[in-house]
Amino acid sequence: MEIASALNANTLSQYTGFSSSTASVDGSHVPVQSERQEPSASREPSASREPSANKNSLSEAELLEVAELKRRDAEVKAHEQAHISAAGNLAQGGASFDYETGPDGNRYAVGGEVSIDTSAIAGDPQATLIKARQIRRAATAPADPSAQDRSVAAQASRLEAQARSDIGQQAREKQTESINENSPQADFFAPEKDQNEKNIHNSYSRIQNAAILQEQKSFIDFFI
Repeated sequence: MEIASALNANTLSQYTGFSSSTASVDGSHVPVQSERQEPSASREPSASREPSANKNSLSEAELLEVAELKRRDAEVKAHEQAHISAAGNLAQGGASFDYETGPDGNRYAVGGEVSIDTSAIAGDPQATLIKARQIRRAATAPADPSAQDRSVAAQASRLEAQARSDIGQQAREKQTESINENSPQADFFAPEKDQNEKNIHNSYSRIQNAAILQEQKSFIDFFI
């Protein structure tokens, strides 16, 4: 199986044989492709091949070829279904297949791909962590993950590591805020603040009392 990156699920590149997709990579969608065992096979039925009228007219070599195509068809479809089942809601639609026409005139899947959303969830490292694990499970779900499948799994591991780092950073920031709010230094200055407020209140009271006394003295002097 091969995995190639594309801009989105609607802009996947076509592929032939073992060649990788040439679409631009943005890390948001990864089409998962099955390797072809026969690089020379075309995507559409070969125009030069004349299908045999029926199974009985096939040569021994053609019968062997049909049997191999049937085996490959089942293998490819099981492989892509494993990706889809593990990807869950990350799968961008169903699988698409690359077909080859056998000597019996039937078309057999010899390659396939599944587009998977591999983007981080902005502002939510915990959700990104969970998603990264699901991406890795999807990439390695088939019994025979390819080198490209393992590459996507490694990409998911890097995404998970970054999410862990972001979670740790958030935890440290919250811890710092908590320490600042409950700092002994803040408690140390609290009594001083209260005392200052009391002093201001007492000063204001003394000023008021002095003014009252002055008024009373003036009143007494007037009558004397």
